[in-house]
Amino acid sequence: MSRSKKIGALLGVLLIVCVGTICVSKYEEQKEQIKNSDEIVMELNTEDVTSLSWEYEGEDETISLAFHKDETWLYDEDENFPVDEEKVNELLETFQALGASFIIEDVEDYAQYGLEEPVCTINIGTEEESYEILLGDYSTMDEERYVSFGDGNVYLVSSDPMETYELELKDMIQHDEIPDFDSVQEIQFTGSENYTVIYSEENKITYSEKDVYFVENEDETLPLDSSNVRSYARSISSLGLSEYVTYNASEEEITSYGLDDPELSITIWYTTEEEEDKEEDEEESKEQTSTFVLNISRDPKEREEASEDASDEETDEEEEITAYARIGDSQIVYQLDGSDYETLMAASYNDLRHQKIIWADFDDVTQVDITLEDVEYTLIKEEEDKKTLWYYQEEEIEISEFEDALTALTASEFTEEDPVDKEEIGLTIHLDNENVQEVELSLYRHDGSSCMVKVDGKPVALVSRSSVVDLMEAVNAIVLN
Repeated sequence: MSRSKKIGALLGVLLIVCVGTICVSKYEEQKEQIKNSDEIVMELNTEDVTSLSWEYEGEDETISLAFHKDETWLYDEDENFPVDEEKVNELLETFQALGASFIIEDVEDYAQYGLEEPVCTINIGTEEESYEILLGDYSTMDEERYVSFGDGNVYLVSSDPMETYELELKDMIQHDEIPDFDSVQEIQFTGSENYTVIYSEENKITYSEKDVYFVENEDETLPLDSSNVRSYARSISSLGLSEYVTYNASEEEITSYGLDDPELSITIWYTTEEEEDKEEDEEESKEQTSTFVLNISRDPKEREEASEDASDEETDEEEEITAYARIGDSQIVYQLDGSDYETLMAASYNDLRHQKIIWADFDDVTQVDITLEDVEYTLIKEEEDKKTLWYYQEEEIEISEFEDALTALTASEFTEEDPVDKEEIGLTIHLDNENVQEVELSLYRHDGSSCMVKVDGKPVALVSRSSVVDLMEAVNAIVLN
């Protein structure tokens, strides 16, 4: 090889080395622009914000939502939409003090961070400034999101805004509030049921001090099971209505959902305790009575079909229920879950009354007179040395099985029909109670699976025959020793 060719080759190698050195240098310089950070990279005074919008690709469509503030927050496309202002504030608080764990400065290739086609674009405006925030890829290794604010940098942020902004319009609605009923004072049912439940602590009617809810009719005042009443009120508190069918119902729409004349309207008067200032360092609780109204209806066509089917033979097919709910005069109409509809429609006196035939505290029982197979027996309670003892014919007995069998008698169906078969067992229960001193039970065979119960001479309910057999066996175990 000639000398000139050798020199040329050496110069070529030198040129390659120089270019390589420059590239490595540039690469090292680029690496140095990625740095750790615990800085707050965006601070936002949420009270100054006047507009908020965002767009992202949902599962089936592009979700695009925009809101503006005019004293209150309004939905751009329909100002009648009831916006949940707390939800808007929650969205804005994401950028109140947003921190980044890494900052990548002077970015040239945004695509490698998913920011050429961002998964979400957020626009926030104040009277003086506007912000466009792009959300890129999610780093599974760091469990953080790449974000760009348009300043030439990319930030790996410690709190993923997508967790907050992946919402639909239904998530932004201000739902009607259902309170927790601290103390129910009265419930009025109109529609499929028409009666009023009244709260009264002065029980002069029944033998249980737990009876505080009553129904008054023309002839008498009837007790309800307090736990059933409270459970019914809780079923309303826990409805969690969220699936609305319209948020601005017209009169025509209200009629189409059957809510112009609700199938059942429930009005609850309840008290809450509110703290109010008494003096500088003292607070006083003040009771306040509030009213809540819930209207429910099954779809009118479906209700009509169900009424027609009721006269036909029953089928084993599970019935589909389409039902709606409306709180007071609200313009929001909600889809009501079928099981919730059935729970709320179970509001009759028989649904809320005591299901147990005897609900007295057995500690108040002082004597039981029993007639079984035309033979009479008497069980007597005595107090000795602060102990409660039960006797039959002066012999101490174990009463627990009898107590369990007696208190287990539960209505499977309420009825006013008189029994036609012979009485199988009769009991007179004596009580140490100011209101009621004795209760008479008569149990008659009804069919192979149930017995009829009369209480104080009135037919009341059917109970399972097996529970009556248990009661008779408990009596025989005592008297036959």
